[in-house]
Amino acid sequence: MNSDPLAGSGKPANAAGTAATAETAGTTMATAAKAPAKKVPKTSTTAKKDQPYFDPVAYGNGPDDAIQASEADENAAITHHSVAIGGAKIAYTATVGHLVTVDPSSSKPNAKMFYVAFMKDGAKEEARPVTFFYNGGPGSSSVFVLLGSFAPRRIKTTMPGFTPPAPYQMEDNPDSLLDRSDLIFINPVGTGYSAAIAPNKNRDFWGVDQDAGSIAQFIKRYLTKNNRWNSPKFLFGESYSTARSCVLAYKLHEDGIDLNGVTLQSSILDYRQAGNPVGALPTAAADAWYHKKLGVHPTPTNLLTFAEEVAEFARTDYLKALRKFPQTDDEVVETLSEYTGIDKATLLAWSLDIAAYDSRGNSLFLTTLLKSKGESLGAYDGRVTAISSGIAGKIDPNSGGNDPTMTAVSGVYTTMWNSYLNEQLKFTSTSSFTDLNDQAFLNWDFKHTDPTGAQMGVDSKGNIVLYTAGDLAAVMALNVDLKVLSANGMYDFVTPFYQTIIDLQQMPLIDKTVRQNLSATFYPSGHMVYLDAESRTQLKGDLARMYDEATANHAAMGRIIALQKTTADKLGALSPVGGA
Repeated sequence: MNSDPLAGSGKPANAAGTAATAETAGTTMATAAKAPAKKVPKTSTTAKKDQPYFDPVAYGNGPDDAIQASEADENAAITHHSVAIGGAKIAYTATVGHLVTVDPSSSKPNAKMFYVAFMKDGAKEEARPVTFFYNGGPGSSSVFVLLGSFAPRRIKTTMPGFTPPAPYQMEDNPDSLLDRSDLIFINPVGTGYSAAIAPNKNRDFWGVDQDAGSIAQFIKRYLTKNNRWNSPKFLFGESYSTARSCVLAYKLHEDGIDLNGVTLQSSILDYRQAGNPVGALPTAAADAWYHKKLGVHPTPTNLLTFAEEVAEFARTDYLKALRKFPQTDDEVVETLSEYTGIDKATLLAWSLDIAAYDSRGNSLFLTTLLKSKGESLGAYDGRVTAISSGIAGKIDPNSGGNDPTMTAVSGVYTTMWNSYLNEQLKFTSTSSFTDLNDQAFLNWDFKHTDPTGAQMGVDSKGNIVLYTAGDLAAVMALNVDLKVLSANGMYDFVTPFYQTIIDLQQMPLIDKTVRQNLSATFYPSGHMVYLDAESRTQLKGDLARMYDEATANHAAMGRIIALQKTTADKLGALSPVGGA
């Protein structure tokens, strides 16, 4: 995702308020005269007191930036809240701050990572799951998934319409996952307020394997500091972070941490298939269906059934037509035109490639479907449109927040993040908050060594060929109790849902029993599935079922808990800053 960086407000933290206290130690004069005074225990009625925190550290987001070791603290703002989910009121504590990670070899501090955690009050460790969230990029902070998806509060948008300017609103989130799990939102090094600790540099963490190793260290530190080693553990990654989750899950397994579940939202597991027209065609057809541009009569009434029909055509007649071009079968071209709403002459000019791009990197399909209306479609959500005539048509939609989807929500994200962080979660900083770090993306090391030792990141010509479905297959085969949910938006042209299905079908996981732990779901939404209200509710229901299945298998839980206890004994005492 691309959008303008969110600037920290620099607003000074308010002084912590003093909670009222009451002490009772009274006795009557008459009673005192008759007998020696008894010492009455004090009864405190002090409410939980919020702890604001002001952070003066400068967190640079450049490749060679770092903070000093003297600034490597684990301070945090702590606030107390409640939310109603499913008719039940849940009291919870929000913690916003940093954890210090260490180099796994030297055990010396190497990074200070910013996070936001929401924890249900009074829950027992063994019965309470923890879920670690992160966005993609690479180079994205977790602000998008935090404010939009399953945290206790979320922004209000008018998706797929443009969300009008301020004043914006936040609301309690009835779809929050807090009823099933504690929620921890991680900002990788170079994003949010996260930075390397000298002599390390930010760029040392900007790579497929380096990044996954860093987040693994964060998770271990979190489990230690919060006494959560024996809790069920889940990951939730979006976009590039689906690749990240595959690598991370395997690294955690190697470290003796077996997960209970992984959610892959809007997946890209095989970069070699990016821009594959076969995988993209069902999404293009979904966009045409939504905008009433199909040539199919009668118009299909069920999108999912229609998408299955298009997928069958994509993997058979369409694939053959692409391979035979410039030889063409008029019937196949006619069907392609009916499915996409693009006339035959234009399709032939595109060499039938529905995923083709122009010289500026703009999708031909997204800029052509509604061209007669002077509009283009959003890559992240094809339901969203934006003016493409006049000067607007000369602005690069791939730059900054100019994609129609991001344009529709960037204002509410920027404003409400600053408001929520500073005023409700009571964490303030003089540093600029880095929501998206283009420097991280440009300097990213895509080299990746998979579980077999093979190089799966960059080919001999420097082309990105990152493939992580093999890592997922490996960890599923080794941890036979791991549940995996692939969640997909049907209007997402960035990571098309059918391409994800192809990647999952082709990943090297042979065992049929283990494959039953993998499920895929589809929603009438875009890349950020949760921004659509109906889809978010549906996804929450699917997540709840997955969490219940992953924690209800007592034999599986027993195997995982036994291993976690062994690992915790080895690592639990480790504290990079002198105390857990």
